[in-house]
Amino acid sequence: MPFRRLATAKPFVTLGLVVAAWIVVPVTIKTLARASFYELTAPITVVASYARDLQQYWSLRLHSNGELIEAGRDLARLNASYEFAVQQNTEMQAEIARLEGLLRLPAFANYRLEHVRVASRDFSGWWQRIVIRKGKNFGLPVGAPVIFTGGVVGRVTEVHAATAVVELLTSQNVRLAGVVEGDTRPISYQGGLNPTFGPPRGVVEFVPLDVFASAAAPKRLVTSGLGGVFPPGLTIGEITHVDLSSDGLFKTGEVKLDERLGSVAEVTVLVPLTPE
Repeated sequence: MPFRRLATAKPFVTLGLVVAAWIVVPVTIKTLARASFYELTAPITVVASYARDLQQYWSLRLHSNGELIEAGRDLARLNASYEFAVQQNTEMQAEIARLEGLLRLPAFANYRLEHVRVASRDFSGWWQRIVIRKGKNFGLPVGAPVIFTGGVVGRVTEVHAATAVVELLTSQNVRLAGVVEGDTRPISYQGGLNPTFGPPRGVVEFVPLDVFASAAAPKRLVTSGLGGVFPPGLTIGEITHVDLSSDGLFKTGEVKLDERLGSVAEVTVLVPLTPE
């Protein structure tokens, strides 16, 4: 019996010794070991991502000529509308530059757009993040904002040799200043408690008392530009309801985020041209 108990307890004793040894290891060695392990496993993640893209390519090759012609027509219509939008954007940028010159206002920081494919997703109760297929090899810095067609995706938190980790807007570690569209008063946004397969949500604090929102009449929340990380005017989400806070001075509420955050395949990193 004593030998059987010893054999049963041996795995737990070994695990305890390993945990104790890891606790006493210096932080520098832990960081080095974690970075080394990540760099060793990163190629597997990237290769799997390329394999998925190749699989999707061959699946598209199976479509009939009629379907491809119809898709080409739809794409031509989209290109025409995008070309018109580009012309409008050029005119508005010129007008903004003229007004900044007249009012002697400082211009907003310029960014270099780096389009990146998503390699993998890592969603849990502790973190909400994605891994993208570019890193130091394309000059991506830590803290760079990440966007997509629906607005803000998140920000870069880790940069490795050929990959980078982006913490999503749904993460509780992400905080940023926003404003209700058409207003100038800043509101604090933070990622909420998001279940793995649930709709993406966030929370807002310090909402002015005269701001009202509901599911039937939501308020669009956009970035304020404060803090110098995210440019102003980027979509964060929609405030679906607000309640009076405990101190009675402000309101708190819930933000409905774009549901495509969990399935986005390509994002854009805003790389500052003049990093601090």
